[in-house]
Amino acid sequence: MVKPTHVVNSIRALRFAADEMTQAELARRIGVTRQTVIAIEQGRYSPSLELAFQIARVFGVGVDDVFQYPEPHEPRESHETQED
Repeated sequence: MVKPTHVVNSIRALRFAADEMTQAELARRIGVTRQTVIAIEQGRYSPSLELAFQIARVFGVGVDDVFQYPEPHEPRESHETQED
């Protein structure tokens, strides 16, 4: 069983902004299967760094415009003041 990734991406939005590029066309341009593009787009698979750069290059943007790693939710600290 594949563990979902915490990395989020904007591949779908970028494809639609690029004249509604299909998943198959993106897959062809980066040398993977359509199923791989689907898995990456749905957050079920994190691409290698090299593949991430290839995806970004197809859209003419930086890697961080395609992939984001959200900050983890940190537990809230108690901000109660103590009286002396």
